[in-house]
Amino acid sequence: MTPGRVVIALGGNAMTGPDGSATPAAQRDAIAAACRHVAAVVATGVPVVLTHGNGPQVGNLLVKNEMAAHEVPPVPLDWCVAQTQATIGFTLADELDAALAAHGVPMRTAALVTRTLVDADDPHFREPSKPIGRFLPREQAERSMAHGQVWEDRGARGWRRVVASPEPRRVVDVPAIEALLAAGFVVVCAGGGGVPVVEDPARPGGALRGVEAVIDKDLTAALLARELDAGTLVIATDVPHVLVGYGTPAARPLGRVTPAELRAHAAAGEFARGSMGPKVEAALRFVEGSARGPGPTRRAVVTSLEHIADAVASDDVGTVLLAS
Repeated sequence: MTPGRVVIALGGNAMTGPDGSATPAAQRDAIAAACRHVAAVVATGVPVVLTHGNGPQVGNLLVKNEMAAHEVPPVPLDWCVAQTQATIGFTLADELDAALAAHGVPMRTAALVTRTLVDADDPHFREPSKPIGRFLPREQAERSMAHGQVWEDRGARGWRRVVASPEPRRVVDVPAIEALLAAGFVVVCAGGGGVPVVEDPARPGGALRGVEAVIDKDLTAALLARELDAGTLVIATDVPHVLVGYGTPAARPLGRVTPAELRAHAAAGEFARGSMGPKVEAALRFVEGSARGPGPTRRAVVTSLEHIADAVASDDVGTVLLAS
């Protein structure tokens, strides 16, 4: 099998310690471990683009916003995404360069702060629903609500901020990613779904501006992979397969599956909205229609981080979605 270009989407488990710790040391160790698996893919000679989550890192910045608001102005969400892209990106570049050197691969890694276009009229802006940050008591949440933020009562755990999570429409910086690939780099980009931007008709030429939102990282990974004409999208998570019947005695892993079969499982409510649901939807969006349309026939794989090299090489590893 010839996978062509490969886009690898690293989940949150690749960015934090085994216990969920997001200290700098824990993040570096987790990223170093992830990069050893990514390097094994690069060593096979396929062009690789790497994207990643940033939930815990953005959460940390939001806590700093809250605690330091009386000293320095809080930064908006698009700035938080950009800052975490840069921090995770340079760490991934350092660790992947080291892992490639250990494989004897003379390639280098480049990290790109990447923007993702969304629609300013996306309905998610009118009805924010994506939870971010930590839980707070009502009194503290009300202080933030007085500044225009939207918070929801989540019961015994407290109140939590919710923000818009609009649909990704276009990865703005694909031409720069293409140029870096052509120059021989492994490219780290579109972390955290990309910095959300909209076209602003009030600016010359409808220039872009950032907006307060977060974009689902897996949906952006699928869009990015399509825009780069990748042959394979690997969504790395903390389980080796997508499960149906999760949490029941009838739970079973999915191996090779068609888009129609996976859509049916999703319609039956098999995949949780906040965990496996977006990964399944991303895999479906990447693969659907590829057998009939222009470009390569696409395949998507959802599997655990330690299996990604085998998943690129074989249809027998992980949950493999093949074009029908």
